[in-house]
Amino acid sequence: MRLPDHNGCAIAEYPTEAGPADYALCVDGRILAIVEAKKLGLGPQNVLTQSERYSRGLTDSPLDFDGFHAPFLYSTNGEVIWFHDVRHAMNRSRRISHFHTPNALREMLQDDFDSACQRLVATPNSHPFLRPYQIQANTETEKAIASRKRQMLLAMATGTGKTVTMVSQICRLMETGVAKRILFLVDRRALAAQAVRTMASFEAKPGLKFDKLFEVYSQRFFREDFADEPFDPKVLPASYLLDPKPGHAFVYVSTIQRMAINLFGRNAIFGIGDEELDEDADKLDIPIHAFDAVIADECHRGYTTKELSVWRNTLDHFDAVKIGLTATPAAHTKAYFKDVVFRYSYEQAVREGYLVDYDVVAIHSDVRMKGIFLKEGEHVDVVDPQTGLERMDVLEAEREFDATEVERRVTSPDSNRKIVEEIKQHALKHEQLTGRLPKALIFAANDLPHTSHADRLVDMCRDIFGRGDSFVQKITGRADRPIQRIREFRNRPDPGMVVSVDLMSTGVDIPDLEYIVFLRPVKSRILFEQMMGRGTRKGEKFPDKSHFTVFDCFGGTLIEYFRQCTGITAEPPEQVSKSVVELIDDIWNNRDREYATRCLVKRLQRINKEMSAAARDGFAAFVPDGDLAGFARDLPNKLVGDFTGTMKLLRDKDFQRLLQTFRRTRQDFLVAYETKDEVRSRYLMRDVFGNELKPDDYLEAFASFVKENVNKIEAIAILLDRPAEWCTNALKELRANLTGLGRRFTVDSLQRAHEMQYHKALVDIISMVKHAAREEAPLLTAEERVQAAMTRVSRGQTFTPEQQQWLDRIREHLIQNLSIEREDFEVVPVLARHGGWAPANRAFGLKLAEIIRQINEAIAA
Repeated sequence: MRLPDHNGCAIAEYPTEAGPADYALCVDGRILAIVEAKKLGLGPQNVLTQSERYSRGLTDSPLDFDGFHAPFLYSTNGEVIWFHDVRHAMNRSRRISHFHTPNALREMLQDDFDSACQRLVATPNSHPFLRPYQIQANTETEKAIASRKRQMLLAMATGTGKTVTMVSQICRLMETGVAKRILFLVDRRALAAQAVRTMASFEAKPGLKFDKLFEVYSQRFFREDFADEPFDPKVLPASYLLDPKPGHAFVYVSTIQRMAINLFGRNAIFGIGDEELDEDADKLDIPIHAFDAVIADECHRGYTTKELSVWRNTLDHFDAVKIGLTATPAAHTKAYFKDVVFRYSYEQAVREGYLVDYDVVAIHSDVRMKGIFLKEGEHVDVVDPQTGLERMDVLEAEREFDATEVERRVTSPDSNRKIVEEIKQHALKHEQLTGRLPKALIFAANDLPHTSHADRLVDMCRDIFGRGDSFVQKITGRADRPIQRIREFRNRPDPGMVVSVDLMSTGVDIPDLEYIVFLRPVKSRILFEQMMGRGTRKGEKFPDKSHFTVFDCFGGTLIEYFRQCTGITAEPPEQVSKSVVELIDDIWNNRDREYATRCLVKRLQRINKEMSAAARDGFAAFVPDGDLAGFARDLPNKLVGDFTGTMKLLRDKDFQRLLQTFRRTRQDFLVAYETKDEVRSRYLMRDVFGNELKPDDYLEAFASFVKENVNKIEAIAILLDRPAEWCTNALKELRANLTGLGRRFTVDSLQRAHEMQYHKALVDIISMVKHAAREEAPLLTAEERVQAAMTRVSRGQTFTPEQQQWLDRIREHLIQNLSIEREDFEVVPVLARHGGWAPANRAFGLKLAEIIRQINEAIAA
C-alpha cells in the first residue's frame, strides 16, 4: 500500500506489528491516528490501550513520539468517542463529540502546544490596569492549562471584573499561541454587548486597544444595544466557523442561544433564555476544532437540568479548553468544570476595598409572614387572570390564604403600600445624609398579565414617592427593549427606582445601586446571591457610595435562611450595628478580636468612601495623606506587628471623634426622561404545538397519550398488562416514545408536574405511566419502587452475606435504571468492578438469571 497516495481517508484493518488496527487515519501520506471500534454495548474509554499498542506497532512510520508512531488515538462504539493525544505524557484522554477532520489533525500535528504553554507561563503579567487578584486569576488559569487541564472554573464575586480578567487572559493566550480561535459565550445579548465593549476599551498594549491588536467578532446586535455609543461590532464571517484555518486568530462573542442554533437547529433551544431569537441564525456544520478555547460567562446557569442541557451540549461539541466564569459556583457547575482554579470571595473583595459592604433592614409584615384572613362580609375585587376583567364581590364565608399564596392568589394593597412607605422613610433619611435619593431595585414576586405584582409596585412607588412616572420603571423580560432600559438605569439619573422579577437578577452592572428590596420569596442560593450581587459594586457617579442596603421584607428570614450557605452573607447581620468606638473597644479588650477587626476594616472602608475632601485633610493628621482605605487594608497586619502602637492611634479620642463626625460629600439630585414598557408572554410547560399548559393540563395530556397508545407502544402494554416481560429495551422504547416526534413528555417535566400537582417529588417513570392509565396506582420514587420489588423477591428467602452484597449492588443499579440485564454486569461499574456476571452467578448457585427475571417483573408490577 502506497501511503503517499492517500490523504484524508480511513484505512480499515491497517496492519501493525501488534496486529491489525480497526482504522488508520491517513493525512498527507502519513498515518496520524488509530481508531479502535467496539460494539455498542461496550464503553470505549477503556479500550484506548489497544490503540496505543497499534500506535507503537507502526514501526514503518516516520513519526516517533516516545515510541508512539501515530500521535492521535481514538476509540468508539459508534455512539461515544474517546480521544487521546499521546505526544505529551500529561495529556489526558477525553471524550469528544465527533472525529477531528483531516485539517484538524494536520493542524494539531503542526502545533507545538508545549512550547506555547512555556511561553505563556514565562511571560510576566504586569498590566498596569489589572488588580492583583485579577493577575492571580490569570496566573492560576495558565498553570492549569500548562498542566494539561481542559476544564476549569474561576469563582469571582460579582463586581470584581470577571470580563476584564478574561479579556486579559484571552490577550495572553493569543499572544503566546496557546489559543488562537476563542469563543466567548454568554446567555444574554446584554452581556454579549458588554463583553464586546470591554474588548474595545481594553488596552492590550500601551496605546493599542485589544480590538486593534486582535480580530473581535460578534453576532448581530440591535441598534439600541449600543444606543448613542459610537461603536460598530463586526459580524463573524461564516467561513471562520465552517472552515477554521491555522492562520485564523480571533475572538467570537456569542450568546449560547445563537451558538446552539448554529450547532443543533432552532428546535434544540426550547426553554433557553427569555430573549427573542436571532432571525439570521441557521444550523451550520461546525467542526469540533473551530475553537481552541471556550469561555463560558455566568456558567452557574443551566448545565445539568434536562430542559437546559443544550448549554452542556454546546460546550461538549467543541474539543477545546473550557473556562467557566461565575460568582456563584454550584455543585453541578463544579462537577462539569471539575477544577476551581481560582476563588475571590465577596468578603475578601470588601476587605480589600474593591467592593462595598451591605446593611440589612428587616421589615416585618404580618401579611408576608402569616398570610391573609378574610372575614365573611368583606368586600373584595375579583380579577379574571385571563382577561383582566374585575368585579366587586362580598364574601359569603371567611377565607384564609397562607403566606405562600400572597401575590399569587391574593394581594393586600395596604401591605404593599405600608412596605413602600417604610422604604421611603429610609430613603428620605439617606437623602438628608447624602443629598440624593438612593438608586433602588425592587424584586417583585411576579409579572403576570392582569395580576402583575411588578405593575402594582410600580404604580404604588410612583404614587408614594411622588417624583413622576420616569422616576419608577419596570424592567422585566416583557419590557420593550430591556437592554436599553437597563443601560438607562445604569447611566442616567432616571429611572431612580426599578421594579424587576428575574431579568435584573444577574449579569447586570449597576454600580450606583444602593437599595435592594426583596418583595419576593427566594429559595435558590444561586439566585439569591446573584440578586445581592447587584449592589456590591463601588459607585461611579456616586464615589461616596460606601455600602448598599438590603430590605428583607420577610422579617429578616431571607437573610437568615441563606446566611450559612452563601459567601456574600458570611457575616450574620446584627439588629443593631456597633459603633466604631465599640468595635475598637472590642479589639482592645480581646472580645472576639478577629471578628471585630473584620468589622472595623469594613467600617473604615465605608468612611473612606463617604468623607469629603475636607474630612480627608482632617484624617491626614492621623494617617499618611488621609488614606483611610490603605490604613484599613493594612489594619490586620498592623495589629499583629505593632498592637500597642496601632491601638494607641485607634483609641485616640480626637481620631475617634473624627471617625464619628467627619464631613460627608454631598451630591445634587437630577431628573431625566420618561420611558415606557411593553408586556409579552413566556410559556413554561408546553404541548406538542407549543401551547402553554398548567401542570394539571399537562398531566391530563400525558394521561391521554398513555391511554391512546396502550396497544401501539409495546412498553406501555408491558407495564400495564405483562410485567413479566419488562426489560431494558422496553424502558428505552418507553423513553423514546415519550419524547419522540416533538412530544415534550420528558422525565424531568413529568416529575416537575407531578410534584406541583400531587406534592410528590421524583416520581419514577413507571409510576407515572401506571397512574396515568389507572389513577388508583400509587406514585412512587425509584428508590421506593426498587425497595418494594427487592422486598417482594426476597420474601421467604435467606441470603448469604455474599449474596446480600450482590443484591445491594443490584439495588443501587436499579434505582438509577429501573431494569437490569445480564450485560449490565460486565459494563456497569458497580457490578463490573466486583467481577461481573460469573462470580455473581456462582454466588446464587447459577440461578441469577431467574432472580433477575423476578426482579424485573417486580419492578414493573
